[in-house]
Amino acid sequence: MDNKKNGIPKLRFPGFTGAWEQRKLGEVADVRDGTHDSPRYINEGYPLLTSKNVGNGYINYDDVKYVSENDYVQINKRSKVDINDILMGMIGTIGNLALIREEPDFAIKNVALIKHTSNFDYRFLFQELQTSAISKELLSGMDGGTQKFVSLKKIRNLSVMLPSENEQKQIGAFFKQFDSLIALHQRKLEHLQEQKKGLLQKMFPKNGETVPEVRFPGFTDAWEQRKLGEVADVRDGTHDSPRYINEGYPLLTSKNVGNGYINYDDVKYVSENDYVQINKRSKVDINDILMGMIGTIGNLALIREEPDFAIKNVALIKHTSNFDYRFLFQELQTSAISKELLSGMDGGTQKFVSLKKIRNLSVMLPSENEQKQIGAFFKQFDSLIALHQRKLDHLELMKKGLLQ
Repeated sequence: MDNKKNGIPKLRFPGFTGAWEQRKLGEVADVRDGTHDSPRYINEGYPLLTSKNVGNGYINYDDVKYVSENDYVQINKRSKVDINDILMGMIGTIGNLALIREEPDFAIKNVALIKHTSNFDYRFLFQELQTSAISKELLSGMDGGTQKFVSLKKIRNLSVMLPSENEQKQIGAFFKQFDSLIALHQRKLEHLQEQKKGLLQKMFPKNGETVPEVRFPGFTDAWEQRKLGEVADVRDGTHDSPRYINEGYPLLTSKNVGNGYINYDDVKYVSENDYVQINKRSKVDINDILMGMIGTIGNLALIREEPDFAIKNVALIKHTSNFDYRFLFQELQTSAISKELLSGMDGGTQKFVSLKKIRNLSVMLPSENEQKQIGAFFKQFDSLIALHQRKLDHLELMKKGLLQ
């Protein structure tokens, strides 16, 4: 789909040979946007979706606001959304898409609306708008300062490549099946994550209690409440700002910690000398736990293999003989810990949590044997979640390759 030079993709269904035609999106589709006004929000009414509610092909209602029936009707005179239309984020989450698969009950603001017409197959266009060629064109010369946005004019001027109607239908139908497979694996993954969340609630004591709702057979003793800093050596990374270099040792920050693992997205590098100096204070070892302190607060990573990085603005919970590391890693994911961690948050726009607060977190500890059983149980559960995540990632990579 991305080949705009000769108008012919590398892979095609049998029987199709002609070149694709290049058009402007606004020539084949009716491209509008949502309201520019700021209606009065109410507690109950019709959802008013913005760019943050559009993504991964679907609508989400996270943190959605509501408007009156009168405002809903007035907004929809300009930008009524129908089945088979496509929504595109214009502000913040730019280029994120949603295909409208069922009768909508919402209005839109700061969202582009690509109305379905007879000039294209909606499933085909929905896929083409996900290609890297479209993303590159959309994001080039971005408007705005901190809050990035794209103009309606730019969206209307996007270059789309259109084959014959029959080829569009075949490609659209193929990717619809592929998306259904991805959605199935996504639902399986979310179900497992919800199951784990429920088990954490039941297998760790609630606030003010000393025994959990569910236990392994043979354990009856009350759990002991301790401060995290009493059972673990809790430190943080460097407070300095070392000079970054193009190649060297990764310096991880809170944004590189999450979902139980380290990620190296947008990581910066430091020299061997800085790496050695930082690690005199905060050397990370296998079985240690990292916790985000700034921005992504409370996100965790368990160190499963010999690390090759240093840390900055990350809490380091060193493994000691006072606890089972797999057990503590799970307890730090409970809602009780999250609630305590996030209460009375420090900072303004950039939230942060102090090392003192992390050291003072209340943890509940059963006997060593019960810790080990709980830790081993959740290790298996996490392995199952990771397996489904890898399957999902593989499918998404396959789709990305096929779109290319």
